[in-house]
Amino acid sequence: MPGPREARTRLIRIIRDIAAGNYSEEILDLTGPEQPVEIQEIAEAVATMMVRIEAREQHLQQLNETIKHNALRTVTSIAQALGARDQYTEGHGERVAAYSMRTGRRMGLPRRECENLRVAGLLHDIGKIGFSDRMFRDDDMSPDESMMLEIRSHPQWGFDILAGLEFLGPALEYVHAHHERLDGQGYPRGLAEKEIPLGARIIAVADCFDAITTDRPYQRGRPPEDAFRILGENSGGALDADVVEAFIAEVEENGLES
Repeated sequence: MPGPREARTRLIRIIRDIAAGNYSEEILDLTGPEQPVEIQEIAEAVATMMVRIEAREQHLQQLNETIKHNALRTVTSIAQALGARDQYTEGHGERVAAYSMRTGRRMGLPRRECENLRVAGLLHDIGKIGFSDRMFRDDDMSPDESMMLEIRSHPQWGFDILAGLEFLGPALEYVHAHHERLDGQGYPRGLAEKEIPLGARIIAVADCFDAITTDRPYQRGRPPEDAFRILGENSGGALDADVVEAFIAEVEENGLES
């Protein structure tokens, strides 16, 4: 049986581990009747303190998850409010989110990354909340230079709106980069090839497909077969060919989002 000196040395080591955040049940070994009374009393007090700290940390973690959920629900509601200003964007975010998540699964991405795709898909156009009223007119007008500037600015505006929500993680960058092109001719930063995160490349394909197949002021929605052909024509230049292939296979097998 270890003597009092060995027990004290072990106790000090365990307390240091707990102080560093390395919780374990080893402290309970020093609460038994075979230990010196003073070692037992200190070990019991430290064990009780450790349990309370763990409980408090768990409570804070649950509280943080609630805050994250509420914040995400709020910004999602803001993004969905675009539908009240523009009937042509109603449901667009939800469809892009679903297509993006399905494509991520098709490509074998981890569950957490597929969730990032879903969130980014919901929020990818949130920057359009800053559009002027004339951008939401229901007419067949060609955009002038100032309107094009607004259009090209909305990914940056979206990034700026969401920038304080650190829990969004990589989804924030997907919102920022969903209009970049592989050939470097996209916006807002002119990123190219692998500079564009895979998640943003996936959302770009889903976004393009839904825009083609949905009625807009400047065009009637086209059938999926036409959209597939257009996606293929833009593979390698604007869009990631591997993503396009996975997207088409997913939609052909499992159908459209309503």
